[in-house]
Amino acid sequence: MKVDRRSFLGLGLGAAAGVAVTPATWKLMDDSSIWTQNWPWTPVPPDGEVTFEDTVCTLCSGNCGISVRKINGRPVKIEGTTGHPVNDGGVCLHGISALQYLYDPSRVKSPMIKTDDTWKEVSWEKALAHAAEALGNIRKADNANAIACITDNDKGTVSGLFKRLTTVLGSNNYYTMDTMEKAWATTIDAVNGVKAHVGFDLKNSDLILSFGSGFIEGWGAPVYNFQVNARRKTHGIKLIQVEPRLSNTAAAADKWVPAKPGTEADLALAICGVLITKGLYNKKAIQADDPSFKAFAKMAQEKYSPARTARTTGIDVASIQNLAMAFADAEKPVAIAGRGKGDSAGSTREFAAVYALNCLAGNINAPGGFWLMDKDPAEVWPSIEMDAMATQGFARAKFVETDTVDSLMAKVTASAKSPVEALLVYNANPCYSLKNAKAVTEAVKKIPFVISFSSYMDETTQLADVVLPSHMFLERREDVSLTGPVPLDITALTRPMVSPLFDTRHPGDSVLSLAAAMEGSVAASFPWESYDACLEAVKAPVWKALSEKGSVVKEPVSLVKKIERMDFSLLLNDTAVVAAEGDEATYPLVLMPVDNIRLTGEIAASPFAVKTVSDKVLKGTDSFIEINPETADQLRLSQGDEVTLTTPVGSAIVKVNLFDGIMPGVLAMAHGLGHTMAENPYVGGKGVNVNALVGPVMDAISGLDAAWGIRAKISRV
Repeated sequence: MKVDRRSFLGLGLGAAAGVAVTPATWKLMDDSSIWTQNWPWTPVPPDGEVTFEDTVCTLCSGNCGISVRKINGRPVKIEGTTGHPVNDGGVCLHGISALQYLYDPSRVKSPMIKTDDTWKEVSWEKALAHAAEALGNIRKADNANAIACITDNDKGTVSGLFKRLTTVLGSNNYYTMDTMEKAWATTIDAVNGVKAHVGFDLKNSDLILSFGSGFIEGWGAPVYNFQVNARRKTHGIKLIQVEPRLSNTAAAADKWVPAKPGTEADLALAICGVLITKGLYNKKAIQADDPSFKAFAKMAQEKYSPARTARTTGIDVASIQNLAMAFADAEKPVAIAGRGKGDSAGSTREFAAVYALNCLAGNINAPGGFWLMDKDPAEVWPSIEMDAMATQGFARAKFVETDTVDSLMAKVTASAKSPVEALLVYNANPCYSLKNAKAVTEAVKKIPFVISFSSYMDETTQLADVVLPSHMFLERREDVSLTGPVPLDITALTRPMVSPLFDTRHPGDSVLSLAAAMEGSVAASFPWESYDACLEAVKAPVWKALSEKGSVVKEPVSLVKKIERMDFSLLLNDTAVVAAEGDEATYPLVLMPVDNIRLTGEIAASPFAVKTVSDKVLKGTDSFIEINPETADQLRLSQGDEVTLTTPVGSAIVKVNLFDGIMPGVLAMAHGLGHTMAENPYVGGKGVNVNALVGPVMDAISGLDAAWGIRAKISRV
């Protein structure tokens, strides 16, 4: 049988997909403890009664339904829940290895207080009293707005409790981590003037035009997308991938379009211009005589003509026109954006350009198209009590107008004295996951008092003054709202699969206990005796169905059926363009972070997942950078050479991996490595955190970090 390049890439992708759900024997055999799963910290249960219980995985935004197999009540295996609307029996690499998070040696096992850089385990009463005293002193000093809080997102009752606590303390400085979801929300608000959740009906599309989205690298709801990819051939769904690197998604696509990094918005606008010039847009969905549309059309046709765009993107004129025709000829096309897994934000200009394509296709809230949804959280919160200190503090302006964690950290960095006097952090790890991680770490160090509610001794928790450790998700009950870009409105309920192993608490109970310790109006604003009581009361509109069935699935409410307003004026302003940071003469190369399905971000990947990472990404403790052989030849570099990688914000020693699938002059390095969790030798100290080498570039419109890379240079060690 003849195996051509495309067939070879397909075989490689098949192998990659296989290792996501099964052990790779050849890789795992080099560590017998991993292969036998006889981890030194994981007890092996004796034979006994076998039972199954369903819950929800919260390791990513997909929130898949999972079934936990137990022996004598002890969880021993995780599978996907058949019939679940997101994953329907499927499960990813991280889901099946979630039990390793339960027994992870880096878990914080009891409350801790740091004194003179030394950690001391204390009782919950002492830790809560210490935290309450620090927060109370800030309020008494008439500086309540100097308290800030960061959570992963603002969905569900736990995040609601953190936001409520921040408010009643007297601060409006509540922030959520900056993600693709926030970038899309900002874009839709700017263009259509509505607040909306975004979803892509990929299962019912017949053409997916992806601008850098890691469709099978973990983007959005990973297992949902795996299943979309699996049905592409049987349902005639074509995939076109635009990105400068031959990722697994690009290799699996029907067409790979290797545009120069950072030019995705230009290409999307050029396609828009061709569609408008040829009259191939949906005239029922677009008001052609609208002045804003006329301005947009003129700009797309003239400034982003195929000839001009070919020079910036590296994609020839014929290919640009063919992409436009393919999009126009499809019955149910959809364009998607959000780089890699979508764990970071991105350029509003890029999202707006891709959204414009969907508007021209007339696929807004249509089968197989782009959904703008009004999701109903079905929550009933009681009123809060605000004393004078809270009222005065909350009336003050937020630290940063752009409402982003990146901007908050930049504000702290730029100030001689930190404007944030106390920081509460839950389910977020900004010292690792934000770009220029070293600068973020220094910013957090400047904050006088930090409270972490983490389950693990992650990079941010290591800098805390007090740790109020949380149960991990297999130990607790909690409502979870689907945040992945799927056209579904789902509220699910996690259930405790095992009694807490350590002296941890539900994060909701930690907030209630902290509020009680504050007394007065703060305590009065939290009338529930426990988090379970809060959950049942707040979710009263859906509690019966949620508690009995484990999830509530509702038809998403369509916000827009016809585009009444299409204001793409933001695309007329070049200040929205985001380029890689650094001087080209000093740094002749470009470093581009890339996502890997086997690695995670906020928390370190499980030992099992790390062990499945290719030796060309991580070998031992060494990270690799991908480099085109042509560029390597110019630098006289060979496979496996050790080099110093330097950018304007940092440097690291890495090894070289020659890769034909990356453009000359571009380097790629995987996200998810370089955690500093010394307690877990299977994960800590493995590789380099690429976020320590890439600096943020604030988007002119949203204030979100829109950097796609940074200029770099490499030299021999």
